[in-house]
Amino acid sequence: VQLVESGGGLVQPGGSLRLSCAASGFTFSSYAMSWYRQAPGKERELVAAFTSAGGITNYADSVKGRFTISRDNAKNTVYLQMNSLKPEDSAVYYCNTWYRGNSYWGQGTQVTVSS
Repeated sequence: VQLVESGGGLVQPGGSLRLSCAASGFTFSSYAMSWYRQAPGKERELVAAFTSAGGITNYADSVKGRFTISRDNAKNTVYLQMNSLKPEDSAVYYCNTWYRGNSYWGQGTQVTVSS
């Protein structure tokens, strides 16, 4: 299983970014996928998730209405569209899946929201 995130960067408050996570090594369409983030000195937290392969989504209260998780099963990719970004959204963002009882993480992509 391999997960590779991309799309992070520096953005001004109020701006937007779209993160991508390319997956391989498993039948992507059959598994739930999640996005987490970790800011310096803080614990890793769930941001958004497909709670099942069937498309049911879940969001952290802090991002509801601003972030949208989506997936393209033909491209084995999960996305996180982030709008109306705030400085407190700054963190390393990771994608995650559980496969055969094991949790897999990508290397992360840095998002910095600053003027």
